[in-house]
Amino acid sequence: MDANLISRIESFLNKSEFKGFKGIPATDEEILNAEQVLNVKFNKEYVQFIKLFGGACVGLSIHAFNNGSFIGKSTVVELTQWFQKDGEDTIPQELKGAYVISNDGSGNPVLMNEDGNIFIFWHDSWEVELLHNSLQEMLLKYFPQSGGYYV
Repeated sequence: MDANLISRIESFLNKSEFKGFKGIPATDEEILNAEQVLNVKFNKEYVQFIKLFGGACVGLSIHAFNNGSFIGKSTVVELTQWFQKDGEDTIPQELKGAYVISNDGSGNPVLMNEDGNIFIFWHDSWEVELLHNSLQEMLLKYFPQSGGYYV
């Protein structure tokens, strides 16, 4: 991810009023263990994000292993296992190998694949929609280059 974007996110998360938005940074061991348990490969931008911020709320809650208190305790592993178990053999092809990083608040999981594509799975219709081509693209929506933030 772009260093300027990371700086804007750090500035936001370090404000006292957003204290509960930042989690505990992920370790290499946690990341490798989760990839093995889930049989997935995390995208490099996701790894960079969670190693810096843990599970953090940055316009959208991005779950990791130790989330900010605002997000709750559900980990990327737990959310992905729930999705995999719930879908069993009916998971759409484009979501095979993806992992759940968030949800939309209505029960629709937001997933990311190894290539960095971010999807939403509409559980009522079983449709998949590509939301963003990368984590950086998504984060720029909330932290535009012009400054400020929209969360």
